[in-house]
Amino acid sequence: MKPRQEQEEDEERLRQRKLEESLEIKSLRRIISAYLNYPEAAEEDVKRYERSFRKLPPSHKGLLSHYPLKFQRLRRCISINSYFIFSMLQAFEPPLDMSQDIDDCGELHFERPPNDGNVCSHESTTARGSCSKLDEACCGEPSNVMSKLAEGLTAIEEMQIEGCHGSDAGSCLAGEENNKMAAECCGNHVSDSNGNVPSSPRDWLDPSFQLHVPLVDVDKVRCVIRNIVRDWAAEGQKERDQCYKPILEELNSLFPSLCNKSPPTCLVPGAGLGRLALEISCLGFVSQGNEFSYYMMICSSFILNQTQNAGEWTIYPWIHSNCNSLSDSDQLRPVSFPDIHPASAGITEGFSMCGGDFVEVYSDPSQVGVWDAVVTCFFIDTAHNIVEYIEIISRILKDGGVWINLGPLLYHFADMYGQEDEMSIELSLEDVKCVAFHYGFEVEKEKTIETTYTTNPRSMMQNRYFAAFWTMRKKSAAAEKHST
Repeated sequence: MKPRQEQEEDEERLRQRKLEESLEIKSLRRIISAYLNYPEAAEEDVKRYERSFRKLPPSHKGLLSHYPLKFQRLRRCISINSYFIFSMLQAFEPPLDMSQDIDDCGELHFERPPNDGNVCSHESTTARGSCSKLDEACCGEPSNVMSKLAEGLTAIEEMQIEGCHGSDAGSCLAGEENNKMAAECCGNHVSDSNGNVPSSPRDWLDPSFQLHVPLVDVDKVRCVIRNIVRDWAAEGQKERDQCYKPILEELNSLFPSLCNKSPPTCLVPGAGLGRLALEISCLGFVSQGNEFSYYMMICSSFILNQTQNAGEWTIYPWIHSNCNSLSDSDQLRPVSFPDIHPASAGITEGFSMCGGDFVEVYSDPSQVGVWDAVVTCFFIDTAHNIVEYIEIISRILKDGGVWINLGPLLYHFADMYGQEDEMSIELSLEDVKCVAFHYGFEVEKEKTIETTYTTNPRSMMQNRYFAAFWTMRKKSAAAEKHST
């Protein structure tokens, strides 16, 4: 029989595990609710447009007689976006029991977002560590890119989807029908352009489990839709060429003779929807993407695991803003994805995605000196403490390993008014490089690259970054000692 003190310690650990699990369920339930609230929030936008239109004098309405048809077309676009979202959620296998009672952890407070607050911060403006390794067999099976995550950890499991194709303006949903769709967020009235509806929803998608979340949460869903264009649509190729191509070319030049028997390893923190990590894998690296946001992880797993063909899905990513549009047809244009079939892209065995906070996951002693390369793209400014990020990158790289970075310094936790406890260390580029030098890095290449981030290429407004691009190499311990 265990001593009383050990029993109490075991009970405390069990209580902590239950508390953490309950908090994780709350966070995941809120994120799923944000996805489920998408059609209702989008419908409210259309109703607002209609109210403004009705206030016009008759002579002005006459000049805009096409607007009622545009509103119906918007509703049709919302319906098709919702079809994709609900199909994705119905395929999602939650890693935890979403129906369990979590009231013992207190009420949800929505003044602050869950741990996914940075999902779209580069546009203007989460899960504990939980790595998932790919099954070795999956590399030979084109329909399965990512395996299930390790049991008991925050996970995105394998999913299945059915195709969805674009629509024309003549097949618009009537407003009343779309209102029903928006009200029944479990998806019973959401259809694609062929009238298909998703299969029966899972129990945890029942409206009784749905939360009413702030609009800022639904905005993150819209951000994910735009990120699909950036990573997985032909329309995003120009932006990928600006951001990903320099990184891929640099990796190719640094590792010219890749060996299939012993391929180099590359970590991609802040992997988003996974395209860059996949492209690196296709170069011949054992590539691992790391992502903190559940919003991103649910969608990336869906695209990586379940798409059967290129161009299988269609979304309307630009419908949520009427500003800076050249024409209605530009605003309402469809975008098909993925532009490639991920599982047929030629990935290297060992490709994986790891869900969790970069600091928590890669501070583990098992990560020391593991990686030949670390690639950060629009990532380092997501830190509360960028010095800690740089320290960890140095620690996990092998001696002589390379750090390739591309991105701005738009610190995500800067200007968090009313949240005095939110730490944010905001260094200049000069100071970032000085910190890197301290942790044993030396610059091999450095330049500025002009790029955009999830920007509508046909918009009248184009936000551009002059992003810092560099290759730094971690000096060996002997070389660093000699230099000092």
